[in-house]
Amino acid sequence: MSDLISVAIIGKSSDQLATRLGLSPSPLEGSDLALFIVSAADGIVRADIDSWNLAREMYIPSIVVISETDTAELDFDDMTAIASKILDPVATRYLVLHSDDGKATALIDLETLFIIDYSNGIPVTMESDQEHKDLVGEYHLEYHERLEEAGSDGFINGLLFPALPWISESELGLDQIRELIRLVPTIS
Repeated sequence: MSDLISVAIIGKSSDQLATRLGLSPSPLEGSDLALFIVSAADGIVRADIDSWNLAREMYIPSIVVISETDTAELDFDDMTAIASKILDPVATRYLVLHSDDGKATALIDLETLFIIDYSNGIPVTMESDQEHKDLVGEYHLEYHERLEEAGSDGFINGLLFPALPWISESELGLDQIRELIRLVPTIS
């Protein structure tokens, strides 16, 4: 993805995510960005908590990537709540939408209120209907409050911790992870 920044990828399936993103993972010390993969199936392990604390000491911009919600009892919302208690409060820009059979098929962007639909294998962005806007109104306000508290550079300064879903089978969330990686300043 970018040869100019170094990215540490910590947690279960880190090699798989690195491959999907086209990255060669770096050690946490000296990295420009850290991706912390939190498995809904396995939870957060002590070694990852220790790495998280080290990243906080170094103010490394960090993204919490919630994985395996498609195969576990816990969903994205459950895992963001757990991550917020064990690590630090996370900022949730996207909520996961499910089909009638419970399969994660789309994201709703809490900044724009647009829906990114993955149900046909290719992400398609569309305007949400009023029902969706009403349902996520409280989350929309909460997200904007978190952004305001952290400041416009909160993520880059290691003060705002976005949580994003990632479902490897459908690649749901992968583009959103890439988008955040692109925000990290490159070394010229």
